[in-house]
Amino acid sequence: MNLANKVAVITGAAGGIGLAIAQRYARDGAKVILTDLLEDQGEAEAKALRDQGLYARFAKLDAADETAIEALIGAIEAREGPVDIVVCSAGVTRAGKVFYESDTADFEQVLKINLVGPYLMGKAVARRMVEAQRPGVIIHISSVGAVLGVPESYAYCVSKAGLGMLTKTMALALAKHGVRVNAIGPGPTESPMTAHLPEAVRKMMLSRTPLGRFGQAEEMAGVAAFLASDDASYITGQTIYADGGRLALNYVADSSLK
Repeated sequence: MNLANKVAVITGAAGGIGLAIAQRYARDGAKVILTDLLEDQGEAEAKALRDQGLYARFAKLDAADETAIEALIGAIEAREGPVDIVVCSAGVTRAGKVFYESDTADFEQVLKINLVGPYLMGKAVARRMVEAQRPGVIIHISSVGAVLGVPESYAYCVSKAGLGMLTKTMALALAKHGVRVNAIGPGPTESPMTAHLPEAVRKMMLSRTPLGRFGQAEEMAGVAAFLASDDASYITGQTIYADGGRLALNYVADSSLK
């Protein structure tokens, strides 16, 4: 995809899907700003891209801090120029307990990062796009958890379900301004978030995944590259589920699993 000279900001970009998207965008010609709270890791990944002759730099960011987001976007536009693409990839799970055994603070923290964060970032960039009358792209990283419930990941699932509607309502508000808003809903994907899953859990997840494997972060980056490109110019308000067939399946992929 051709993203030459586009300015792209990616949250949660020190690893996993966010990093893969940053790498893909940089290879496709974009000026990429990786953001994350993991400063050393993020700086190293940005340097690795620069060492390849690509444009990348890192900025430490709490993706749910409105003041910090506003300051960062202002600084980016002063240095790199107007932001063309934003990908909200920062996210947490806090899985382990069902809702009635959990701490309210954990629920609120997941919603703050996974749902309020994309709202704040979207607001910061969309306002500038509308005021300048220029088009743009906003992409949220959702999950099959937006439509498939997991009791022990209730907060994560609720946040991603909310993100689906945020995507739609943002898209509707911005359509007349030429700003497209979409989301990607990964199925089970190899990432820091899934790296330490017990084998039994991985097997259970694959029992609902027809392609029979976890996705790769690079595969999600391919979808993000498409959504950011002119090839997706008539797509807005959608969640593209790159899930290995998971949502299409009624029972289990392997009939020997009970």
